[in-house]
Amino acid sequence: MSTFSYNREALQNLHIEDTVLLDRLVDFESARAAHLKKPRGKVDKRISLKEAVAEYVSNGDILFDAGFAYVRTCLQAYFEIMRQGKKDLQAIGAPTSNQSYMINYDVVKFSHNAYIGAEMRGTDRNYSRNLKEGNVTILSEWSHGGIAQGLKAAQLGAPGLFSKQMLGSDIMKHNPYIKTMQNPMRDDPDPVVFIPALYPDVVFIHVQVADKYGNACIYGPVVNDAAAAAACRKVIITAEEIVPEIDLRYHKKGVIIPFIYADAVVELPFGAVPGNMPGYYYWARQWWEKLLRYGGGNEERSREFHDEWMMNTRDQFEFVEKLGGAKWIAEARRQTKAAESDNEDIDFSYQEYTPDTDTGIYY
Repeated sequence: MSTFSYNREALQNLHIEDTVLLDRLVDFESARAAHLKKPRGKVDKRISLKEAVAEYVSNGDILFDAGFAYVRTCLQAYFEIMRQGKKDLQAIGAPTSNQSYMINYDVVKFSHNAYIGAEMRGTDRNYSRNLKEGNVTILSEWSHGGIAQGLKAAQLGAPGLFSKQMLGSDIMKHNPYIKTMQNPMRDDPDPVVFIPALYPDVVFIHVQVADKYGNACIYGPVVNDAAAAAACRKVIITAEEIVPEIDLRYHKKGVIIPFIYADAVVELPFGAVPGNMPGYYYWARQWWEKLLRYGGGNEERSREFHDEWMMNTRDQFEFVEKLGGAKWIAEARRQTKAAESDNEDIDFSYQEYTPDTDTGIYY
């Protein structure tokens, strides 16, 4: 592995003395070696989610949080990682909201932070409490665009990119990987930020459809997932449906992630539950409110909520049954169509969660 030069001010501000933990995220040589080992032929890569987590997630890995928080994100894979007791992961993403509940079980120990929360559902007091209590260590702070450009550099095979992202913000003082430099194309003062190529270890990319070889099709916003597929050492495609290759080749519209990046393929209907899967189901709004407003209150309530929903369900089907089963599925499908302007005859109002009015209805 190469040696790296880090932002000294950021190391001091984050109290990082041993930089070994930082190296793997920017280690091009080991990432290249991992990609060269991947098969280039058409191999049936289908396995179960339990097998994928057991084989491809190792203690200490850098886990990339794909999708966008609770939109087209393989939340069920994260719950399985928790059930299998993986430890000491580094979490990175844009945003990285899903690292929060994994911290409670020592699954995530280190954070490359780029926002934690669930927007209108509430602030994440669970993450804040764990950070204050020393249960998670921040290794770097990022903007969403900064992480996106680091992944894009990896996808392009470039050592890094010059950018204006994060320039002039305090993020510059809390990110060991980035440095302010002079724009080499200008003679007059023109500061830019050098953002290195980023190489996380493992990513679960949830898609609408994929074939058995790992060709995957995303409808709607891709966010950073196309770049992450090229950047990450281990790529697991999880899909709502497995379809024939010819269906992807001739009939599907959207962004295709080619099979050469995929290490494994998991057919995983409802893999994004309790989040949103464009075209398939809407997110369980009240569930997220309960997670943040009730489960975030203190460690005891967090443990109670996480045990009930994540640790004590065996798979996504049990999870859906707890949400409301077929009734929840029907309503979630109607809601996602309405959100995408395919159905105007729907009322989006619902019973907002408060500790005094828990209806048990999760849509």
